[in-house]
Amino acid sequence: MTHMDLAAPTPVDMAEELRAELGRLGIKADVHDGYGLALVSVWVGLVVWCKDDRYWWRTGWDARRHRPVYAWHPAMDTPRAARRIAFRYAELREAHPPSELTAGVRCDPA
Repeated sequence: MTHMDLAAPTPVDMAEELRAELGRLGIKADVHDGYGLALVSVWVGLVVWCKDDRYWWRTGWDARRHRPVYAWHPAMDTPRAARRIAFRYAELREAHPPSELTAGVRCDPA
């Protein structure tokens, strides 16, 4: 097999792979596709963009420059990307825990 036989993964392929890795870490996520990229919605304030050869997500705010700060990780190492995203997820869950209204509510389709 030559390198020409290997098709580059689509953004949706990348997103589905990331969702599976996050699932192995106990984190549920949703995949959304459109406009040439895919998004993995993980938690309030944590959406991962999947395109080309990388994942990227917002990690904070630079008050001095008045703009968001982003992290990225190569798509060829999805397990490590998922672990990094899991750390951000834990930070955000602590800052934005589930509300009492949604505690115990099943959001999965029946």
